[in-house]
This record gives sequence, C-alpha cells and structure tokens, in this order.
Amino acid sequence: MSTKSFSIHWNFKSLFPNTCFLQFPRRCSANALPLSFSHYQRIHSPKPYLPQPPLAQPNPSNQTPRDITQAQESVSEYLQELGISFEESISIASNSPKYTQMLVDGVKELEEWNAWNNNIEGENLGFKEMVIYMAKEKGDNGKVAFLESAGLSLASAMGVARYLSSESLPSLIHKVKYMKEIIFSSSDDKGLSGKNARRMMMHLSIASDEDVQQTLSFFEKIEARRGGIDMLGSVDASLRYLLESFPRLLLLPVESHLKPIVEFLENIGVPRRSMGKVFLLFPPVLFYKIQGIKTKVLAFEKVGATYEDVRKMLLKYPWILSTSIQKNYEQILLLFEEEKIPKASVDRAIRSWPHLLGCSTSKLKLMVDQFGELGVRNKKLGRVIAKSPQLLLRKPQELLQVVLFLEGLGFDRENVGKLLARCPEIFAANVDKTLKKKVEFPAQLGISNDHLPQVIKKYPELFVSDVDKTLRPRIKYLMEIGLSKREIALMVRRFSPLLGYSIEEVLRPKLQFLLDTMGKPVKDVVDYPRFFSYSLEKKIKPRFWVLKGRNIECSLKDMLGKNNEEFAAEFMGVGRRLDSPSSHQ
Repeated sequence: MSTKSFSIHWNFKSLFPNTCFLQFPRRCSANALPLSFSHYQRIHSPKPYLPQPPLAQPNPSNQTPRDITQAQESVSEYLQELGISFEESISIASNSPKYTQMLVDGVKELEEWNAWNNNIEGENLGFKEMVIYMAKEKGDNGKVAFLESAGLSLASAMGVARYLSSESLPSLIHKVKYMKEIIFSSSDDKGLSGKNARRMMMHLSIASDEDVQQTLSFFEKIEARRGGIDMLGSVDASLRYLLESFPRLLLLPVESHLKPIVEFLENIGVPRRSMGKVFLLFPPVLFYKIQGIKTKVLAFEKVGATYEDVRKMLLKYPWILSTSIQKNYEQILLLFEEEKIPKASVDRAIRSWPHLLGCSTSKLKLMVDQFGELGVRNKKLGRVIAKSPQLLLRKPQELLQVVLFLEGLGFDRENVGKLLARCPEIFAANVDKTLKKKVEFPAQLGISNDHLPQVIKKYPELFVSDVDKTLRPRIKYLMEIGLSKREIALMVRRFSPLLGYSIEEVLRPKLQFLLDTMGKPVKDVVDYPRFFSYSLEKKIKPRFWVLKGRNIECSLKDMLGKNNEEFAAEFMGVGRRLDSPSSHQ
C-alpha cells in the first residue's frame, strides 16, 4: 500500500515534550509525517523496558472489531513489505494482539486530538494507512510484532527488539525457528528437563560463575509462572523467558555458529532429539566457541571419560561445561585422593552422577567423615560411592536418620556399616516413606521382630525391593504350588535371599525339576530353601544324575550342601571328580 506525505506547521515533538520514542533506526523523519501521526502511544523507558501509559487513554468504546481486523490486515501488509510471506504475515498479525492494539490506540488518540485542533493543513489518511504509518514510525521493522507472536509480552518484545536493530525480520524469524527446532524438538519431555533443573539447583553448593547465575535466573522466571519449573521443556512456557534472559541468542549466526555447535554435540553422541535438554539446562553453552567446548570436554579425560561418558554427563548435568564446575572438579579429585579412595571408584562415581561436581568439598568431607564413623573408609567407601554416588549429596542428618532407624531394629554400628557396604541404596531411602513400610512386609508374613535383623542381614535388598511388583507376587506363587504362609515365613527366616529370586528365571524351573524329575515333594524346600540358590544346570542336575545312577536317595541338603570334594568322597569314592553324564548335559 502506498502512503501519502503532507506538510505540517508544527513540530509534533515540541507539542508533546513529555513523550519519547523507542530508539530504533528511523526510516523517515518526524517532519515528513502529517501532524495527525505525530502524537501516538509512546513507550517511555528511562530504565529497562517498562512501558509508560499514553498521555491520554483512548476510549475503548470508540473501537470496533472491524478496527482490530483492519489493523491486523495493515500489520500483515506492512510485514509483507519487509519480505515476509503472506501466510507468515497473517500468522504474526493474528498472534500479536497487544502490538496491534497499541497501533489502534495511537490512531484513535490522534483522531480525538484532531477533532478539536483546527490548525492543520492537509488531507486525512485512511485508517489502515494510518496504522501502517504508526508501525513504520515505531522503527523496529516488525520485530516487536513477531516477538509478541512468539510468546513474549509487548514490553519484553520491545526490550528484546532493542538488541536486534541490525537484524532483518526474515533473519530473525529464521533464527527463532531454528532455535525452536534444536531446543524444543522433543515432544515427550514429560517434565524431565524441569526435574533435572530442580535437582541441579538443589545440589549446587559452590560459588557459581556468571553463566550459571544467568541460568539460575532463567530457572527462577520459569518457576514463578503457573506450572513452575516442570514446564521448562514446553516451548509455550519457556521460549519467552529464554529470549528475555538471553536476548543475545538472537544475534548468533545460524550457519557459522549455531549449526557447528549442534554438529559437535552430535559427533560426541548427543542425539538431536535430546539436544534441547543441554541447551535448556545451560543456555550459555550456545555462546561458547567450539574450541572452548572441546577443551572443557577433554578435561574429563582425568576420570577416564570417553565421548560416550561425556554424552551421558552432558545430558544429566550440562553445567560440567561451566567455569565454576570445572574448577570445583579439580578440588574434588584432590579431596578423594587425600582420603585414599581408589581413583577408579571416584571416576565411576563422577561419570554416573556428575551432580557431585556442583557440591563443595567441605560438604563432601562431612559425608566422608560420617561414613568413616561407620567403619566405611578407603576401598570400602570407594565401592559404596561407585555403586551409589548420590549418597555423597545427602545431608549428614539424613544419613543419621537411617542409622538410628537400623539401630532401632537391633543393629549395632558395626553391622550398620556392613549393611552400608553391602547395599548402599538403603541409605538413600526415606525412613518414613520407604524403610518403615518395607519392614511391614516380613511382619505380615509372620516373622517376629526378634528374627527381623537376621532376615535383613542376609537380604538387605529387602529395603529396596518393590513390595507390590516383586515381593508379593513371589509369595503368591509359592502359596499357589502348595506352601502355607507359615511355611514360607519359615523359609524366609532360614534363607531370606529367597525373596530376591525371579519366578520365571529361578523359582519355577527349579521347582519343576524338583517335582517332575527328581520326584520330591514341595515340602522339601521348606527344610532347605537354599536349594534355590544353586545353579540348576551346573549343580542341581549333575548331582541328581550322579545319585540317580547309583540309586542313592538323600536330602536336598546332603545333595547340595557339600563341596565337590566332600560329595565325591561320600557318593562317588574318594578322589573322583564330579562330572555330569554326557547324556544329561
């Protein structure tokens, strides 16, 4: 649409000295415009990007739906002049209502002002032409409308647009589309990014550098909105705050900067669909140069990390690329070296749980000392942290709660330490929500408190087993084959690891062999439940065929409880080795 120019008698800035214009490059001077366009809603921003209300509020009753529709058409036409396709211009105009309303308000305000001003020479423009003039005079070249359509508030869009004066609108649209593609490509985030962000914040106890600080500020903005940090992986929730927190992202060239970073991450094994987790949890990495990223990745060679390990670490904890985390990494290695914890165990702990790198050495030392009080030091502690590195991130009082709970069941400190070494996962569990409920299960079977410590000592994994999905189905199966609840309780008392055996892989095939091939009653396993611990192919079958070949009858304990030499001496003659007949291999 062409526009008309008129001569004017007054300088409109002198008429309204209390208003100011956004500092965007101007395509035309104010004196080239008709007076009716010289007074419209301005944004007064002495400080960051906060809009000032117009001097005279327009009367909404003067506006009609047709005004808004025509204004949207004008915005669309204006965007097409800037090189945007018809379809895209329609989409932007339809999704930038505040921007459109701002233009309409300005036009209506001018019309009201002109109604009592008779000192104007010139011809009035049509409403749509006036809206386009308004849009051009803003000087942002359509960027504000586009940014609002991308989810930013009008004030934020204006603030971000200030960074982008050198960017063309088509270039800006291309960048935002590419960022959406690489950051929000995963449609099945299901709150995982938010969950990881919360964990990263919770375990950070060192002084953070500027990049981490900016990331924390970004997280706080997401947390403050409805749905909280769990919405981090949602483009509708996060894109606005991402661009507000890191507006310089929109200055990064796609071809020469962003794509090389994406290609580098792909080369070390980060899938394109998972790349958004890295960028959302640590946006400043997008500003890094490739060589800088490579240098920081190579630092983890000290813990024996391969590219595959780095890939996993990045997805769990992208802050490993930050300066503060890399410095703390060196201090952590020194601490564990001083505590004489095997380096292989430390390496494995860091690779599997990189959140350790955000923990201060003073906090880690507190936990190391707590473990030492339980007799778990050096190599023993190395095995514990290699298996359950997250224990190092527990608070001392949380560990103490578990210790006191176990002591209440009848364990002394020495045996508590043995449980820690055997099954460290217990000490990561919540006492009230998990451990106390797990203790109820053996009690329901009929196992008394007096026998409970022995049951737990032989099978501490009871505390980390799923009662409904694993333990109850196994008890139900044993009852289905003819064992009573009392008999099962007796079996568990005698050999509690029985609770850990799979029905399909252990219980069923061994019972079938016992009943169908050996011809023994199911009650025999009540007297000797350890029967289930022996290999069916390597021990049970070979010994059974030896005894059957000699027509010897004996108990399961006599058959399986002896070592090879003892069995050979009693049933095969001294000095003969046990080999199963080839026909029964």
